Amino acid sequence: MLNQIVDLETYPLGDDGFRKNCKAKIDIDGVLVMPEFMKDQAVTALKQDGEAHKHLAYYTASNHNIYLKPHDPNFADDHPRNREIISSKGCITDDQIPENSVLRLLYNAAEFRDFLCAVLGEKNLYAYADDMSSINLHYAEEGKELGWHFDNSSFAITLMVQKPEDGGVFEYVKDVRNADAGEMNYALSENVLNGKVPVNTLAMDDGALVLFRGRNSMHRVTPTIGHTTRMLAVLAYNSEPNISLSESARKTFYGRV
Repeated sequence: MLNQIVDLETYPLGDDGFRKNCKAKIDIDGVLVMPEFMKDQAVTALKQDGEAHKHLAYYTASNHNIYLKPHDPNFADDHPRNREIISSKGCITDDQIPENSVLRLLYNAAEFRDFLCAVLGEKNLYAYADDMSSINLHYAEEGKELGWHFDNSSFAITLMVQKPEDGGVFEYVKDVRNADAGEMNYALSENVLNGKVPVNTLAMDDGALVLFRGRNSMHRVTPTIGHTTRMLAVLAYNSEPNISLSESARKTFYGRV
């Protein structure tokens, strides 16, 4: 059924040559954008599901630093390590996504998961062990934004369901730090926060799939403008089985455990 929701002619997920080209691109650029990945009827179904379940969304508005870690008293409050950024969004979780959703069909499809493994250089990918974290649908109404930050995971997989009228732009600066080597590069991080560094932007229309390596690249989503809610699906996998998001993280992000 994957060919009913994904344009497999443009994106032959099972083809070795196509996989190698995709891997080469993300290895060089840190990002892979696949426009019109989902077929129009699948995108329409996702929008309808999103609107129908929007009332279940848990909304948060929080201050955080770019590392998504607690305040470090070894640094000043206005140091990039502690400087507070704001993020605000709504979210419905895996257990609120309909069983017949095309998101679930895509997430569980063996061909799609094999493609991700080949492109991301992973041996296997596993769903979260908890019933909330594997598939999330994010809502950003007017004024909602995602502040500058680094990801804790090595990759993120997102699907644009509905772009807003304006704003809601994904911006990033590649290779700001080297987390594995412990090189935080605070000076460059501060310049990004102060708007002194040119940013890259990603154009994501409805139905676009994006693979992004955000562990070392600072990124944000600018405030949504207009009355059309930005809807973005996040497809989260783990490299190891039986991994759950912590109860504290679930409480913070989802408002329940």
